[in-house]
Amino acid sequence: MKNIAVIGAGTMGNGIAHTFAQSGFKVQLIDISQQALDKGLATITKNLDRMVSKEKITEADKAETLSNITCTTDIKEGVEYAGLVVEAATENTELKLKIFKQLDEVCAEGTILATNTSSISITQIAAVTNRPEMVIGMHFMNPVPIMKLVEIIRGYNTTDEVTQTIMDLSKQLNKIPVEVNDYPGFVANRILMPMINESIETLYNGVAGVSEIDTVMKLGMAHPMGPLQLADFIGLDVCLSILEVMYNGFKNPKYAPCPLLVNMVRAGKLGVKSGEGFYDYSESRKAEKVAKQFA
Repeated sequence: MKNIAVIGAGTMGNGIAHTFAQSGFKVQLIDISQQALDKGLATITKNLDRMVSKEKITEADKAETLSNITCTTDIKEGVEYAGLVVEAATENTELKLKIFKQLDEVCAEGTILATNTSSISITQIAAVTNRPEMVIGMHFMNPVPIMKLVEIIRGYNTTDEVTQTIMDLSKQLNKIPVEVNDYPGFVANRILMPMINESIETLYNGVAGVSEIDTVMKLGMAHPMGPLQLADFIGLDVCLSILEVMYNGFKNPKYAPCPLLVNMVRAGKLGVKSGEGFYDYSESRKAEKVAKQFA
């Protein structure tokens, strides 16, 4: 399995493509938007440049990694020779079901179909294909080139052989795979998202401010990043989507999204990606920080 296709050139998709390519795999990075592909490839190049500057890789390593990546907007062309397709589109159930229906039609019979979903049922996704035994969850953590964990999620029909293949493949990427079962949120987000949601509730109830909540968790619980800053980094829309999946899946009020989170997403305050969430990431704010450094 040396040929990999990755669907989606966003944050997770380009990170997954980068990781496979750096490990010697030939990668087809696929997106419906050429602009998204250009941006994704630019991000990969920037991240490789950072690794070169830190002497983690050489210029030759960078060149080889980039040579392993081909971009295309044609999904049929992109998956033609793939032994594995990893879908990394937006965390939206209907979109993923549509993509997997199409993948099932255009991929070779033996191609394994994986999804990077962080919460949606693998069994539900697999059910729209004619190969449910070959559909599996491969949930990478962000930033993909750095984070070691990959959650491997078996659907109801996923075979032992497919699961072992993906476990072994993850190890080839120098990752640590952990097998989990198919329940809403799996393990990572079933634990993480209620903590983030409770942090937002704490802010919503006026118990403490943003920086105070994050500082308590960083200094008191040894978290490298506070939960509100982490929510901004993940994307508040993604956090909301995951909480809604768990709330609908478990019918348990403890997973109900905080009204403040709902309103922030409605207002377009999505975190880093929009320039503002619980913190300000706008260009004017960056300029202000730079000015203070030289004041």
